[in-house]
Amino acid sequence: MSLDSLIANTIRPDVRSDKSYHVPDASGFVKLDAMENPYQLPEALRRELGNRLAEVALNRYPAAAYGPLKERIRAKLGVPAGYDVLLGNGSDELIAIMAATCAWQDRRAVMLAPVPAFVMFQRSAQVAGMDFVGVALKADLTLDLPAMLAAIEQHRPALIFLAYPNNPTGNLFDTADIEAILRAQGEHGLVVVDEAYEPFAQQSFMGRLPEFANLIVMRTLSKLGLAGIRLGYMSAAPALLEQFEKVRPPYNINVMTQAAAEFALDHVEVLNEQARLLREQRTALAAALAAIPAVQVFPSAANFITIRVPDADSIHAKLVSRKILIKNLSKMHSVLTNCLRVTVSTPDENAAFLDALRASLADRS
Repeated sequence: MSLDSLIANTIRPDVRSDKSYHVPDASGFVKLDAMENPYQLPEALRRELGNRLAEVALNRYPAAAYGPLKERIRAKLGVPAGYDVLLGNGSDELIAIMAATCAWQDRRAVMLAPVPAFVMFQRSAQVAGMDFVGVALKADLTLDLPAMLAAIEQHRPALIFLAYPNNPTGNLFDTADIEAILRAQGEHGLVVVDEAYEPFAQQSFMGRLPEFANLIVMRTLSKLGLAGIRLGYMSAAPALLEQFEKVRPPYNINVMTQAAAEFALDHVEVLNEQARLLREQRTALAAALAAIPAVQVFPSAANFITIRVPDADSIHAKLVSRKILIKNLSKMHSVLTNCLRVTVSTPDENAAFLDALRASLADRS
């Protein structure tokens, strides 16, 4: 039996021609490529969490409804009264659930998003069998509202994803533009506002859910400092959430994640303080970058900063040689030519990055 023939006969052609999502090895690097919170919980809380996790019943399936965890999310994270949340194994699973729910079987449904955007939007559309339509941002990385409205009129997308702030650019789209998109979609489709970086933006559409029946707000605890437990949540009108709940896999949140998240939300003030420190560091890092003549700094409301340099490939390689790992965006989209993205971190790690960047710019040939 030929394995190549077996794969050709069973695996979809678009999957065979695609590549796996690549995560680079960060061993030995100052890791500033994944928008992680660099701070751990204080030692006393880590010990208390360890004791809590030791009592978790690993021999039992999770409680299917996740009542105590949902209650904490609703109470601590600004979910409007009368609205519930659906939980996912990170926001990636939530995106996949929404795509699968909206991918009609008798026709090709459309997912639409500004591009460049979070890569999992397009990948989830592909896997679900939806067509993905990307609408390019303007050269200054702001939303091209006329192009978005024209695309809505032409394609009638079932799902529109708007990252707020946008990844990988870091900027917040104009509130009035998002409202216009919500109105243009109307009852023809849903608009998902992805607020993964809300702790750093301090702006949200969560409280506006009652205004727009077609609005979904999605968040993750990853950027708040809990990337390792992989927990995302989303809220929408109860009747909508009920439909997505039918597609959510049973027991999709494991017992360790549930216990850790409940504990962390009981101490959410610690995570909020860490976010405040990172907002301060973002301001300082952006100012230091802007002072380097060869660097263009784009506005950011997230926990990362996107910059443009004379030769991104060369500078990125030189930073890697200096054991600094950031993200090279230059091949992602034409509007990101020569752009790099760096996570805002501790003062020491930010300083190490700035020193390496200055040295890399100075010795470029």
